[in-house]
Amino acid sequence: MEPVLMILIVVLVVIGGLLASLGAHLLPVGGAPAAMGTATGIATGTVQIMLGATMTGLFTAASVATFSDSLALVALSGAVGATVMISVVMFMANILYVFGCGVVPISGRVDVDPITKEPQAPYKTPQTDGHGVPNVVFVSGMMGGFIGGLGGALMYYALLNYAGFSAGTAAIGALSIFVANAIIAAYNIRGTIEGFHDPKFKRLPFALATSLAVSLLCGIVVVIAATVLGGAM
Repeated sequence: MEPVLMILIVVLVVIGGLLASLGAHLLPVGGAPAAMGTATGIATGTVQIMLGATMTGLFTAASVATFSDSLALVALSGAVGATVMISVVMFMANILYVFGCGVVPISGRVDVDPITKEPQAPYKTPQTDGHGVPNVVFVSGMMGGFIGGLGGALMYYALLNYAGFSAGTAAIGALSIFVANAIIAAYNIRGTIEGFHDPKFKRLPFALATSLAVSLLCGIVVVIAATVLGGAM
């Protein structure tokens, strides 16, 4: 394998890992509190919600990769697929919260929605951290899905076209690297997060620094595997 190709693989894997970490911090992670309607977001953890969005993005990216070798097209298809998935999940969560629990989608981290400028505090149930997926959280979640899906698709493309992996191995490899970065994000978030307006979002630089190191190591492992095993994968 040529040195330039090795460097390109590592660079794309690192970029994909960093985008995965950024995307995770933008998603509305609600965990158990969201399941009880006492916090905003989706009632699942960081890793699970990222994997759901990323797997959908990888499906769309893999489908496009069967008839196109364009990096931009494959990457964008992964981003769009993940965005659609997380948007549907957030929309259905709001349906359940509003008509099932009878609560208004309200942010618990800001008194005024940064986007719509609608007041939040008067509608928040006492002793809770908001409900559902309010407007600013929805927008942030869409951004997180797009960025995360883009990162996963970039890694998939690098493993498929530059490292010479088979489609299945490339998907598993990209997803595995994504899981590592999602776990790092989960430790950094420590529970729930609403999105870019959440005070916890300021912790992002710490996650990105760790993600850089982990993704760089993963990229090197991919290069070694591609060099040693060649077309056997």
